[in-house]
Amino acid sequence: MSVLRIAAAVLAAAAWVAPAQAQGYPTKPVRFVTSEPGGGNDIVARVLAEGLTASLGQRVIVDNRGIVAAEIAKNASPDGYTLLVYGANIWLLPYLRERVAWDPLRDFAPITIAVQLPNVLVVHPTVPVKTTREFIDYARTRPGKLDYAAGTIGVSPHLAAELFKSMTALDLVRVPYKGGGPALNGLIAGETQVMFPNVGSVMTHMKSGRVRALGVSSAQPSALAPGLPTIASVVPGYEFVAVICLYAPAKTPRAIVEQLNREAARVLKAPDVKERLFNAGNEVVANSAAEFAAYMKADMQKMGKVIKDAGIRAE
Repeated sequence: MSVLRIAAAVLAAAAWVAPAQAQGYPTKPVRFVTSEPGGGNDIVARVLAEGLTASLGQRVIVDNRGIVAAEIAKNASPDGYTLLVYGANIWLLPYLRERVAWDPLRDFAPITIAVQLPNVLVVHPTVPVKTTREFIDYARTRPGKLDYAAGTIGVSPHLAAELFKSMTALDLVRVPYKGGGPALNGLIAGETQVMFPNVGSVMTHMKSGRVRALGVSSAQPSALAPGLPTIASVVPGYEFVAVICLYAPAKTPRAIVEQLNREAARVLKAPDVKERLFNAGNEVVANSAAEFAAYMKADMQKMGKVIKDAGIRAE
């Protein structure tokens, strides 16, 4: 090999190593913008912030801003110091609202899906079914006569039900409530017959018999609902889970995205963190940025069609 080729190889190697080190990032505190305090996004943001503070050597603070968090992250400098912790709302709201202040593909750099939260098909105990198949058969003979409870339009209990309706051609009637808690209370009280809540929110009621669980919405059985079969075992291809994700502003250097992905995965996969999140109803995912991007695009295509076909619009 000639001297020139050796020199070129050395320079190329140096160019690769320098970005991988993200030029000493971080050198100051990092901010996570997320939704309101106390919700699932906030819980995951705080767990991640605590772990990353230790691994990055800089304080990671959580800034609760509600849905405006997305716009804040979009407009932040793409330097890794303002990151977004949020769910699928980021890519589904453009289908639900006339105008949204961001483009999910253009304005954000996916880092990782931190966790997923399976939903569960549950019925009031007075509904005489014990399996998903029995429920489908029962509902098919009663078109328009069974009500499903849902809180906020466009969140997972609502969209999980709409995907189920779309794939089974069932006529279930949505009864709106002001939030997931009131919706679940309405089901328990017998005001509605069926619901698709997140498993963490309904587990105690499943154990007490206040509701009867028929199937879990994830593609594979979930340790959060041991022994419960998947809905997909009866409705092939059915899969719906809520996700909570970590994003950076678009044009954030790839080396910083990769560093954050590695460190976030290390935090999330620590046994004590996995247990802590599991007890709050979360399953750790911690996938790659490329896997996250592919998931987002596929979910936009799948759920975008469901939302359009059902004519769903956010309030």
